[in-house]
Amino acid sequence: MLKAEGTTTGKLVVFNGSDKPLELKEYKLQSLRSGEILVKNRYTTLCGSDIHTFCGMRKEVCPTVLGHEIVGEIVQVAEGHSGKDKNGEILKPGDLITWSIFSSNPSSALAQQGIPQKSDRLFKYGHALITEQDPFHGGLSEYCLVGPDTGVLKIPDGLPLPIAATLNCAAATVAGALRIAGEIKGKNIVVSGLGMLGIYCAAMCRNAGANWIGATDVSEKRLQDGLRFGVDDVNKINSDEDSFRSLEQLKERFGKKDVDLFFDMSGAPEAMEMGLDILGIGGIAIWIGAVFNGRKLQIDAEKVVRNLHTIRGLHNYNFDDFKYALHFLKENWEKYPFNTVVEKEFDLVHAQQAFEYAVNHKSLRVGVRI
Repeated sequence: MLKAEGTTTGKLVVFNGSDKPLELKEYKLQSLRSGEILVKNRYTTLCGSDIHTFCGMRKEVCPTVLGHEIVGEIVQVAEGHSGKDKNGEILKPGDLITWSIFSSNPSSALAQQGIPQKSDRLFKYGHALITEQDPFHGGLSEYCLVGPDTGVLKIPDGLPLPIAATLNCAAATVAGALRIAGEIKGKNIVVSGLGMLGIYCAAMCRNAGANWIGATDVSEKRLQDGLRFGVDDVNKINSDEDSFRSLEQLKERFGKKDVDLFFDMSGAPEAMEMGLDILGIGGIAIWIGAVFNGRKLQIDAEKVVRNLHTIRGLHNYNFDDFKYALHFLKENWEKYPFNTVVEKEFDLVHAQQAFEYAVNHKSLRVGVRI
């Protein structure tokens, strides 16, 4: 056991449920266990799932510390850690890093199949119960203890913290979506939902050589943002089901294209149904956004069979996706206006206001600088 050098306590923001205000509390830093890394959190962005939890749309164990899109500075690397990140780079105190949203058993059958995010011994940062012995495992905190079997990546010099923070959730998840979609080059693509996932999807598909990218959303502002991230054509849809199901306008707009790939980042059942209706022969639908309870989908099974459609879902990502996301950002963060996605910043003391701003303004991201 190693003592965390030079630090004894740290502050964190406690989430006790959607009907209660956030609390700023102080906890004692415990001794480092074998293979752990003590990190001083520097920046956290509020992910859509954080907002859903804050609003009561998702349930988490309580009390917990929210926030999993994190960048931090290494304070200490305990014995038992390899001392290297997933790219083989040496890790040392002072290095800026981010880490996978999860850790799990690397020897499990699922991990060996390339699905470590569903492996046994699964632990998820920003989703775990606070205890006196183990409180520091989220982004809305001064510190985080990064455990063994967590994917760690060094942040390259020059990559701004607000952009780097989105790497280990939104960017890596979209990298996984592209992986399971297969070949992107030369394809006609429609993206539903231009939140952070949709923005990354458009930019990554454009970068991978997509022929044409269409996008749908209920927000005119987000559609206009999408045009700056590689989208060729946009179509605004109303949020009520009747408008979603009335496909005439959408087919008039996009239907002349032989849509090869449809990515749903919205989670709206109507949007996923719409995507199957506009897919061409042999088309693939990738569903990412449906991570909260919704109604059952109405699917025309005969159409899926006769048109040779494939439907694939993805939750989180694997370590190759994580590395791909870092490479993409390193090469492209200045090519696309990623520096605009964090609309407003707050400090840790004002985390409650940060959430309220995100809810009221439907921001792509709100940042918390620590």
